[in-house]
Amino acid sequence: MDAKRISFALMMGALGTALFAVSFYAGPIAPGVAFDFSLIAAFIAGFYGGPTVGFISGLFVGILPGIMFGPLGMGGVLGLVGLPFGKALSGLTAGLIAKGLKFGQKPRSSLLGIPSTLLAYVPESIFTYAYFVFLLGIEAGAATFFTFILPKALVEVSIMSVIMAALLGNKGFSDFVRAHFTKIDNKENSSDGKQELL
Repeated sequence: MDAKRISFALMMGALGTALFAVSFYAGPIAPGVAFDFSLIAAFIAGFYGGPTVGFISGLFVGILPGIMFGPLGMGGVLGLVGLPFGKALSGLTAGLIAKGLKFGQKPRSSLLGIPSTLLAYVPESIFTYAYFVFLLGIEAGAATFFTFILPKALVEVSIMSVIMAALLGNKGFSDFVRAHFTKIDNKENSSDGKQELL
C-alpha cells in the first residue's frame, strides 16, 4: 500500500478518534455509556478507499474506544484489542461492499448507502457478541449485548447510514475524496506506460 493510501487511512483514523472523543465526553447516556459515531470515518475509508484502507482506518478508529472501554473500563487488555478489531471489520466490510457494488461507477450509489452501511456493521456486531459472551466471559454477556449494546449500536449505525448516503450522494465530497486515489492510479498507469516504452 502506497504512502497516500496510508495517510488517508491515518487521516480517517484521526477523524474517527475525534468523533468518539466528542460524543463520549459531550453526550453520555449513562455512566460509561455514550453514543459513538466514530465508525463514520471507517465507513468513509472503506467505501472510498477499499477494504485495506477501511480495515486500517478501523483499527486506528478503535484505539481510543479500546482504551476507554478496555483498560479504563471493564474490558481490560482484551478491550484494547477487541474494539479496534471490531471497528476494523466494519471498515473492511464497507470496502468489500463498495468494491462489489462498484460505488461511484453506477448511478444512484447514494441510494445503496443506507443498506450498505447497515450491512457493513453485521460482522462487527457478531464479533461484539462473541467478545462479550466468550472473550470477556461475562455471565450476563448475552443479556447485556441484546439489552444495551445492540440497540444502542443499531441507533448509531442507522443515523450513520443516513449520513453515509448523503455523503455518497454529494458530488463535491465524493469527487474530492476520489481525486485523492485517482492521482495515485494515474501515476501508477503513467509509470507502467514508461516502463513499457523502455
